[in-house]
Amino acid sequence: MQTQITIHDALKTWGLRNLEAIHWNLPTPRLYEHAIRNREGHIAHMGALVVRTGHFTGRAVHDKFIVDEPANRDKVWWGDFNQAFPEHRFDALLSRVCRYLEEREVYVEDCLVGADSQFEKHVRVITQDAWHALFARTMFVRPIDLGRQLSGGEPAFTVLHVPHFRALPSQDGTHSEAFVMLHLARRIVLIGGTAYAGEIKKSIFTIMNYLLPDEDVLPMHASANIGENGDVAVFFGLSGTGKTTLSSDPKRRLIGDDEHGWSSHDIFNFEGGCYAKVAHLSAEKEPLIFQATQRFGTILENVCMDIETRRVDFDDTSLTENTRAAYAIQAIPGAVYPGVAPQPRHVVMLTADAFGVLPPIARLTPAQAMYYFLLGYTAKIAGTEEGVREPQVTFSPCFGAPFMARHPMVYARMLGDKLRTANADCWLINTGWTGGGFGTGQRMDIDITRALLDAALCGRLEQVPCRTDPVFGLQVPEHCPHVPEDVLDPAASWPDREAYMQAAERLKAEFAAQYATLDDAGNI
Repeated sequence: MQTQITIHDALKTWGLRNLEAIHWNLPTPRLYEHAIRNREGHIAHMGALVVRTGHFTGRAVHDKFIVDEPANRDKVWWGDFNQAFPEHRFDALLSRVCRYLEEREVYVEDCLVGADSQFEKHVRVITQDAWHALFARTMFVRPIDLGRQLSGGEPAFTVLHVPHFRALPSQDGTHSEAFVMLHLARRIVLIGGTAYAGEIKKSIFTIMNYLLPDEDVLPMHASANIGENGDVAVFFGLSGTGKTTLSSDPKRRLIGDDEHGWSSHDIFNFEGGCYAKVAHLSAEKEPLIFQATQRFGTILENVCMDIETRRVDFDDTSLTENTRAAYAIQAIPGAVYPGVAPQPRHVVMLTADAFGVLPPIARLTPAQAMYYFLLGYTAKIAGTEEGVREPQVTFSPCFGAPFMARHPMVYARMLGDKLRTANADCWLINTGWTGGGFGTGQRMDIDITRALLDAALCGRLEQVPCRTDPVFGLQVPEHCPHVPEDVLDPAASWPDREAYMQAAERLKAEFAAQYATLDDAGNI
């Protein structure tokens, strides 16, 4: 076990001195005790820890920066998601943070990111709050679960997390009091001004997205599961497309719900936990996730609770619609942990097309898969956001643009290579509208979507003849068990075929315009 001198020496690397106390790798029960002692949260009925994050109840999307330094400057995809930050300003802010922490307590958790030992990274999280330390312990791979202890040696990356420190934009050069800053060369992440715990995990995901392509590993913002015959499926999809619902299949084992790597010999979960949205969660609709929220060790973030009875109300979203539960993946019965599995047999890209023109399922060639992966298309629906009155096209390259540290084309080319090498089938599934767009058609029946997905994963579509979609050039199966054939042809489901063609051509033009902004090196 590390001595106190070693602990202090390790933290001095970042200028942390004169700390009141250092709580190093405390187990879950002790972190609970500290969180309650520090008045950071409350214990709910059945044992979950209920906390609030204050002003920020989601990611501070405009406050993420990557330090502009010569060693990595030419590799970073600079833009709205990866804003450049001057190194001298970073040094000054880091110095202020270290002075702020003097004579304060900190919690330190040594964790692993990446379940495959060949690609794992040692991450050290240093934070002000016991509950944020518990979050790190819950969400990342726990060395103790692997019979290991991370003692000695420098971590691959350090997260210095100061949620109660407020930046001064005029002095620090930030946009607001919140900041998420990655210094790739010095291997440190600096987070402050926000208590939203998702910033911790997504900052490390961004780093994995930056590092792993150099190790021939494709980082993926995707869920994954495995069938009883060992067939692995990967699910890409933006919020509202059904990624969590469709990958949670009682006939298949969950590998992970959010972040994975695809190497030359396997896929592996980056994490050891799940971070699920729980607004309007019910035991009837999502029993496995609901069960995971009813246990000791789970963190409920911004979930409302009756302080007298200590019972939570998932339907009360008065604090935020983005209520969350963080729990160890072992809370899901049959989950694969550590999350390592064979190479994928199927890759599924989910989209909720509110214009009702994409087919409910289509087989993609590797080139088409790269194209739709680059687009990361779905549609916002009227009523989901203030001011949205008509469906709006939404693109998020690689189905996770805010976390892609390199240009999307880097990941798209890797995806094409992985698909060809593994000979994996790739499917585009539309969970959006049929029979017309939003307002005239109807949402795709979930039972039909499940039947299509099940047929694809079980191989029942392999020998089914396909027709070529006249607008998008996609290969659409002509029939599928338990699915009406007219559903498979979106044009036939519309009352006016000409109106369908006009809507489809408009969406195709949107695709082409978006692709033109990303294709910086010719055709893929």
